[in-house]
Amino acid sequence: MIDERKSVINVGGEDYELLLTTRATKEIAGRYGGLENLGDHLMKSENFEMAIGEIVWLISLLANQSILVHNLKHKDAPKELLTEEMVELLTVPADLATYKSAIMEALLKGTKRNVESEADAKNAVVE
Repeated sequence: MIDERKSVINVGGEDYELLLTTRATKEIAGRYGGLENLGDHLMKSENFEMAIGEIVWLISLLANQSILVHNLKHKDAPKELLTEEMVELLTVPADLATYKSAIMEALLKGTKRNVESEADAKNAVVE
């Protein structure tokens, strides 16, 4: 089920799965005041450097959620966390547009609700 909630990016030739966890949501809320403010904040970043910094932070945060889940389940084979410095050094600015889409995809998947409705007896067809 958790695999349906991920999007994948490639940083420095290695795939990373972006995952919105409750922990990541809490960190995003602390930084932006909530998920609903994130999009506005990214679009209104005062300058290019700030915008890059925010995307790099989000990539690191969301990619590390999958790594942290892996490390929790596989204590004998932990993976190294992705740092902001690694993201900055292993990417080019053109990658950021792709990453922005992957961030949005991970956020949408992470907040998606699977709603199942029961057949409404009032609207049932009577023959």
